[in-house]
Amino acid sequence: MVDDDIAQWDAEAAAFDEPADHGLRDPVVRDAWRELLLSRLPEPPANVADLGCGTGTLSVLLAEVGYSVTGLDFSPRMIELAERKAEGVDGVRFVQADVDDPPVPAASYDVVLCRHVLWALPDPGMALQRWLRLLRPSGRLLLVEGLWSNGAGLRAEETVRLVRETGRSAHLTRLADPTYWGRTISDDRYLVTSLPAPADRP
Repeated sequence: MVDDDIAQWDAEAAAFDEPADHGLRDPVVRDAWRELLLSRLPEPPANVADLGCGTGTLSVLLAEVGYSVTGLDFSPRMIELAERKAEGVDGVRFVQADVDDPPVPAASYDVVLCRHVLWALPDPGMALQRWLRLLRPSGRLLLVEGLWSNGAGLRAEETVRLVRETGRSAHLTRLADPTYWGRTISDDRYLVTSLPAPADRP
């Protein structure tokens, strides 16, 4: 990421949690995300890499139920707010880093979670290849993405294709329920869950 990108996200950090799905301050929205993620994750304790963690909302949410979470974001201000949010919560740490090529050990995570970041990277397919190296052989990938009404984002079919081109499975769940967002949405938001191909599973 270039300095201009970092400066932009640093500037947005203070208001980042205002959307219901970012801050998860509404208990109904928070519970919806907790239930969605727990239904796709292995049982805790498992090691989770939360790439592009922003202010750490999902990292803290998962650490609170027993996961060991590493949150990464390239914005120093986002990391600062994430660390503040995580005060008193065990099992979570934050690293300032470019998630396009995360500087964390290979084959050390059970889960790679990324929400609303893949679409913004210069080469999403290459980023996926790098992210998959972080996973243990039985690890899973969770991608929350969308094609937003302003034209930004990735089509669900494109994200599924990118994941399947790595040789892994890709299960698509559309997230049209307004409970996830705190409002009715008009764009296409979704979750892609990926496991190793059956022949590759231990």
